[in-house]
Amino acid sequence: MNIQISKEAAKWYRKELDITGDTHVRFYVRYGGFGGNIPGFSLGVGRRAPEEIHTSTTVEGVTFFIEQNDAWYFEGKDLKINLNHKLDEPDLKYV
Repeated sequence: MNIQISKEAAKWYRKELDITGDTHVRFYVRYGGFGGNIPGFSLGVGRRAPEEIHTSTTVEGVTFFIEQNDAWYFEGKDLKINLNHKLDEPDLKYV
C-alpha cells in the first residue's frame, strides 16, 4: 500500500495543523466516524513522530505516514488524497 497526496492537500494539512518546518503527520485508525474504508471506523490525523512505519511519503516538507499496526485498515489498498477545492478539504479515496 502507498500514500499518494497532492501538493494542494499537503499545503492544506500544513495550514490546518499549523505546521512550520519539516514534520511528521500520522494517519491512524479510529473507532467511529464516517466515510472510511471499513464501516464503523474512520481515519484520524495528527502530528506525531513515527514508531514503526508501514508506509510513508513526503510532500511539501511533511512526511505523511501510516504505522504498521494500522495497515489492516487499508486491506491492500492505496490511500489517495487530493484537495476538494469546492469544500476546501481533503478528499480521501481508498484505491
